[in-house]
Amino acid sequence: MKKLFWLALFAISTNRVFATPVPRNLLQQQASVQQIKEKLLPPGQWVPYPAYHNRSGWNKMTDGIGGQLIAQGEKQLDYKWQVITATDYLEYERSGSRVIMEQPYNENVNALAQLMIAELAEGKGRFMDQIVNGVWSLCDMQSWALSAHLPVQKTKRNLPDPSEQIIDLVSGDVGSLLSWSVYFFKADWDKINPVIAKRVQLNIRQRILEPYMQRSDYWWQAFEGKPGQLVNNWNPWCNANVLACFLLEEKNQDALAAAVYRTMRSVDQFLNYVKEDGACEEGPSYWGHAAGKLYDYLQLLYDATGGRISIFNKPMVKNMGEYIARSYVGNGWVVNFADAAAKGTADPGLVYRFGKAVNSLEMESFAGALLAGHKEIVSGDRDMFRTLEGLKGYKELQSAPAALPKASFTWYPQTEFCYMRNDNGMFFAGKAGNNNESHNHNDVGSFNLYVNETPFIIDVGVGTYTRQTFSSERYSIWTMQSNYHNLPLINGQPQLFGAQYKVSAVSFDPNKKQFTLDMAGAYGPLAAVKEWKRTYTLSKNALHLEDVFKLNTIKDTTALHFMTWRRPAVTKPGSILIKEGASGLQIQYDPARLDPAIEAIPVKDPRLTKVWGDTVYRLVLRVKKQSLSGSYAIDFIKQ
Repeated sequence: MKKLFWLALFAISTNRVFATPVPRNLLQQQASVQQIKEKLLPPGQWVPYPAYHNRSGWNKMTDGIGGQLIAQGEKQLDYKWQVITATDYLEYERSGSRVIMEQPYNENVNALAQLMIAELAEGKGRFMDQIVNGVWSLCDMQSWALSAHLPVQKTKRNLPDPSEQIIDLVSGDVGSLLSWSVYFFKADWDKINPVIAKRVQLNIRQRILEPYMQRSDYWWQAFEGKPGQLVNNWNPWCNANVLACFLLEEKNQDALAAAVYRTMRSVDQFLNYVKEDGACEEGPSYWGHAAGKLYDYLQLLYDATGGRISIFNKPMVKNMGEYIARSYVGNGWVVNFADAAAKGTADPGLVYRFGKAVNSLEMESFAGALLAGHKEIVSGDRDMFRTLEGLKGYKELQSAPAALPKASFTWYPQTEFCYMRNDNGMFFAGKAGNNNESHNHNDVGSFNLYVNETPFIIDVGVGTYTRQTFSSERYSIWTMQSNYHNLPLINGQPQLFGAQYKVSAVSFDPNKKQFTLDMAGAYGPLAAVKEWKRTYTLSKNALHLEDVFKLNTIKDTTALHFMTWRRPAVTKPGSILIKEGASGLQIQYDPARLDPAIEAIPVKDPRLTKVWGDTVYRLVLRVKKQSLSGSYAIDFIKQ
């Protein structure tokens, strides 16, 4: 079923999106199956890396970092390949832990990737036996999918079912990694024993090629989805891996053309789902998996057809790339909504390659700026395509211009994200949308506020993923609840989950630097709220927040919540100060109407403690005397 996207027609007065459903199908418009067959190049012609025995080519490609790559592989020469036991899989059902199964599995796969790169860099066969051991151990596994992803099996359980193959994010990564291993090393493996390559290729066919063509019910393919169904990073991530497997392994040209077209149909569903403005609703942490993986897919398609199938010239694709630059605040901090982390930068090489493909000097310059603080020149993990691409282009990256984006505002009218920056070191990020976005938190209408490239009003993010994170228990986790975002509690009620719980009357005025929305629709009937119109206005030295409300009845407590990572201090009635280093933020409110309380919230999850430390704080401004209508005003003033 073809997905629909919202063709934006903008109202001049509000910038609000009106929509008519129209299928984009950008990829399917590029070529039919027959045209794909005519455009595809033979593997020996399209792969842009030297063959294994082309030592001059590899010496040139790894010049300056070859020793580093070889040293990394040398650490794995004595690596003991770990067996993933049945109880490792079962732990996901028993305790909810994913790590028990994932950690040894990831260590195996990453060790293999490092050995492969070391052998390609050195070319003496010193790493070959360990590479063979690594690919053999992976073939011994019943499934390449993670325990957390196996409940999509017909058994609904998380032990691999031998009668069913699941293509997930990691099984696709492994299939692609093994396909590259065959491409580079098959001739040398055959000298050792032809069974090695035969077994690896059989596994790739049975676990990736055949099920992808035979099944249409992998949810991420989006072939059988309903209109409006969420299509997230899984789609381009899995399809990029599948495409690599077919391009490297499928020798029948008719079968290959059919498979390539099928991946194009699937990726079109992602492109039909993503908004035209290009924002990643999953946040910057997922950009590399969503837009970044779309780039990988499109680059593979470009390479395999000699550039004759390409959509890099589409404005939407460029928007998707530039989102990662616009969402960077500075000093490692990024705008984090949904499950995204608040700190962490993208791979400079990926950003640069994407920017070059879509002709974005902003992305190329951003990549150059990121490079200075990036520890790894080339990734050494299981994503072999990105590693190879990184090696091919790392020298060019070194000469990239270096500049961070400094746009005074960025407005994403369909995704309804708003970024504003003033000349005094304040950066605002707000969101509208609905409460069924990918990796959703119940947080529509919330905002983050940064001073001098440091967060003051924060989105805490999400802890380590467990079974509960993606289950019916998701919104029992405090980090997912609107009460732990910068939002009101209305009549004792938080926001609710579901696409029907959304904002309305969204507008952005770039001249006034004013972002407005009505979040009443996000709360459901128990909140008894007719209107909760919030306006954010960024001035030279402050952010002004105003809430105008209308209630049907007064039932319970109403309060305004604000999350911080430094303890707020009430300096006098109506004034609260937050300090971080030499920077400060003063929060002013009407003490006659709002009563402050400061709550310390212990943080124990390592995914969060490494960002925020062991405590975050919730500032609660409780309404003293409630009324059916009125307004509250808060000023956040830079000190």
